[in-house]
Amino acid sequence: FEQKGYSYIIWDDDNYPRLLREIYDPPPLLYYMGDFNVSDTSCLAIVGSRRHTAYGKEIAYKFASALSNYKITVVSGMARGIDTWAHKGVLSAGGKTLAVMGCGLDICYPPENRMLMEKIRQSGAVISEFPPGSEPYPQNFPRRNRIISGLSAGTIVVEAGERSGALITADFALEQGREVFAVPGGINSPYSRGCHRLIKEGAKLVEKVEDVLEELLLFSENDTISHKKVTAENGAEDRGQLN
Repeated sequence: FEQKGYSYIIWDDDNYPRLLREIYDPPPLLYYMGDFNVSDTSCLAIVGSRRHTAYGKEIAYKFASALSNYKITVVSGMARGIDTWAHKGVLSAGGKTLAVMGCGLDICYPPENRMLMEKIRQSGAVISEFPPGSEPYPQNFPRRNRIISGLSAGTIVVEAGERSGALITADFALEQGREVFAVPGGINSPYSRGCHRLIKEGAKLVEKVEDVLEELLLFSENDTISHKKVTAENGAEDRGQLN
């Protein structure tokens, strides 16, 4: 087991992620490859549809890269589409990322992400509640999604159709008392209808990562970028845009 690079952590271990332990049904055991300690840092999830637009790809990549500059660990599911571009954005910035799988760690799903999976292992961790040998059955992924949101202080939905699995992650985040953020898209885009529904239901509309960090007060104390404090009197000041 350990010869293959797999380790595991149980629920009552001191190093079990604090936020994940707080959810209604935390996994009693997590298998992982890589540095599980990255889960101790401030974590935010980025999720979205497997089918996406060029706009969604760009936003996922840039948001993930920008969050890494604030020393935020980005959590996602390594699925095709938005998840993949979020992980790639982190890696491009030399940041930390967690991939939560819906199958055993010995199975790369989707198979074309094998190289990405290895890079994530080197810069963070790949984790799963399913033991090695577990196939990526469809019913595994909603269970996987509760872990993505459970590890995170908030979940950012970049693009989501009306029936996207990303909306399941957002629902779990709400049930867990976590923040939900949604990126708006074109009003005619079917890929943004889920995001627009979330915004109508009270999710915070975000246009840049600083919108998220303001809400969660996650600005890094040692960040060299100057940010003006937002007060009720002066309203929101401009924030640095994504590079």
